[in-house]
Amino acid sequence: MRLRTFPVFLAFLAMGFADAVGPFVSLAKNEFHLSNAVASLIPFVGFVMFGLLSIPMGVFQDRRGKKFVLMLGLVVALIGLLNAAFGLTSFARFLLTVLLVGAGAAILQVSGNPIMRDVSDPGKYARNLSLAQFVKAIGSLSGPMIPVLAAKYFGASWSVIFPIYAVALVVAVVAVAGLRVEEKKSEHHAATVRSCLALLSNGYVLMMVAAIFFYVGAEVSVSAGIPLYLKERFDIDINKVGLLGTGLFFTALTIGRFSGGVILNWIAPRKFFLVTCGVSVVALLGLFVPDRTLAVASFFVAGLGFANIFPLVFAIAVEAMPEHTNELSGLMVTAILGGACLPPLMGLVADHSSVQLSFVVPLAAILYITWTAFSNRADGVRINNHAAIQ
Repeated sequence: MRLRTFPVFLAFLAMGFADAVGPFVSLAKNEFHLSNAVASLIPFVGFVMFGLLSIPMGVFQDRRGKKFVLMLGLVVALIGLLNAAFGLTSFARFLLTVLLVGAGAAILQVSGNPIMRDVSDPGKYARNLSLAQFVKAIGSLSGPMIPVLAAKYFGASWSVIFPIYAVALVVAVVAVAGLRVEEKKSEHHAATVRSCLALLSNGYVLMMVAAIFFYVGAEVSVSAGIPLYLKERFDIDINKVGLLGTGLFFTALTIGRFSGGVILNWIAPRKFFLVTCGVSVVALLGLFVPDRTLAVASFFVAGLGFANIFPLVFAIAVEAMPEHTNELSGLMVTAILGGACLPPLMGLVADHSSVQLSFVVPLAAILYITWTAFSNRADGVRINNHAAIQ
């Protein structure tokens, strides 16, 4: 069974490559001499693909299977990387790469999360999904690390990241192509766009999809707000310690996701969901105490708390309604759009008050997610009307 999970873990590593969009903003701005407004198109192009593709791919996956869609996502991302690997001659070409890598990541999210259930031993789905998010975090960390290491030790351009990623994608494609898996299929109906949207009329589904929306929004808001918070509150140089604070948060996310995979061997997912939400709330409240050491510690603890929320919400929802796996996957990956919606709201609050007060936005999001954790606290929880959905 462990050999069967390995190709899926490689797919999650590839998902993390899409998170390099953040470091790409400043790098591409200098490379192509872009204005701030034009440079902002880079993350938008990557994020928008989650909204456009997730539900259609969930429907398509119901017909062609999760492995086929997983392969499709890898190939789409690989095409994008190869487009950049042979030379970035224009910003338009670079933007096409971001678009294709974002599309590939969206497709991989739709297929990768549910196929992990098919290759996992009974009762180990939540654990394996947390470990998969840890592997994805390694891919995410490679985005800011590779260009720095390439320039420092090899005198290479930041664009060396594209051929490196392309090689990793080729390995993942070969591994997934050899994957043999018996997919768990829905027995009562085929998924359609209508059936996906109809699920939102179910209170339980809407609650869990909203939890993904608010979680991703909260994570992006916190990671983006750390340097600004440290500059405003403690006059710390954004270009030095400010970025270190962001790195501390992402390091904690990585550690937390690996630890979560281990902890879930002994703790039920619903109980751990409550614990991780509680840790997140306490950490965010720590940012409102006027102490620099506590603030830095709070960012690290917040990363530990945030680390397992996404895989826990996804796994708990799928285990509660396995007959709607593909529709749920499409809806939840679409909800990643929260990462594009909450940060502007946080920015508005900061402009009209302070950066510190703007952290009430991610705090409110985590409080909502904590409420969903309490709603899921009973083992085997299922909403009465979900069985009636056809």
